[in-house]
Amino acid sequence: MAFLSGFLLIDAPASALNNAKDAQDAQYDNEVGVKLIRVGRDSYPYVSAQAFRYWLRDTLAQNPAWLAHTAPVFREAKVAYTDANPIKYWDDDLFGYMRAEGKKSSAKDSRTGDAGRANATETVQSITRTSPFRVGTLVSLAPTTIVKDFGTMSRTGPNMQEGDPVPHSHQFYRAVFKGQLSLDLGRSGLFTYTGKAGNQNLDDVRRKQADEEGLEHLAPQKAYRLSREQRTQRIAPLIRALAELRGGAKQALHYTDVTPAAVLLVVTKGGNNPLQYVVGVGEQGQPRVNVDALKETVRAWRDTFLSPIYVGWMAGFHDTEREKLRTALEELRAEGVDFVLEHPRTVLGRVADDLSGDAGAPWLD
Repeated sequence: MAFLSGFLLIDAPASALNNAKDAQDAQYDNEVGVKLIRVGRDSYPYVSAQAFRYWLRDTLAQNPAWLAHTAPVFREAKVAYTDANPIKYWDDDLFGYMRAEGKKSSAKDSRTGDAGRANATETVQSITRTSPFRVGTLVSLAPTTIVKDFGTMSRTGPNMQEGDPVPHSHQFYRAVFKGQLSLDLGRSGLFTYTGKAGNQNLDDVRRKQADEEGLEHLAPQKAYRLSREQRTQRIAPLIRALAELRGGAKQALHYTDVTPAAVLLVVTKGGNNPLQYVVGVGEQGQPRVNVDALKETVRAWRDTFLSPIYVGWMAGFHDTEREKLRTALEELRAEGVDFVLEHPRTVLGRVADDLSGDAGAPWLD
């Protein structure tokens, strides 16, 4: 199987992209904190993988084609699940699901009285699907100082009530976040019924639907598969959406462009992520391209590479490191290693195009 793997960098010059329930080192009762990891005395802000996936889903929702194939969500008391039909819904396919309906009479009553379930897919057993798209927690490359900003709720004008302003405080930081990415291309559009946890994607109702819609039946694998055209129709918008990522907390006070400032990707034969150590942190806490790590990694793993190394690096974002990376890749090109280095949006578009074209045909087998 082939995997599209790599990482992205998000530049957050003064931001609070993911807030914590309880602020660490709070000085005020109503202080809003940021999520962070403590290593000794150092603080590393982070954005949870759940928050990142929410940003991506929200970005994809701006695409009419994707929105038309987004699964509805149903609730039972404190339990929620999607329609869990990867044949019909693109997000159920690529983001995975778990649907285990409650057995209690109260749960059954809530399903019976929910008019929104009129078009829901009948479910005759619990089904789950591990996500073909995986993302790591976005963590600051370097430790940083958490800044606290003090403010007040106050307005001027004839409608302003008399009294003291209401004080509040919130935390923010300056950081460059790094997060791992992986998309299992072989499992995208491939639905199994093996009975193993995470792999019982289809029940009998959905298997019947797969037969009726003419999906390829891979009996030895106990799986059904969409056509290559249908699979790339789903994968390409996901990849393009990474270039147009939107989201993050405190945007009214700390507007931050969360589109990737840099992204490095490659299609490989396995699910390992060989590029993860190519960019680290320098002495001043800034991103640093590790040329030796790049060369050693590429030479060690090149027999698994199925694509060029896709490098998107925005001009203006640590240009010296960008040129170091270009020079090292040019040296590797002399050894037969191909690469692309352009703006992140251009490169992610190139990845989507290659997947949809002849170059990507073997990657989806």
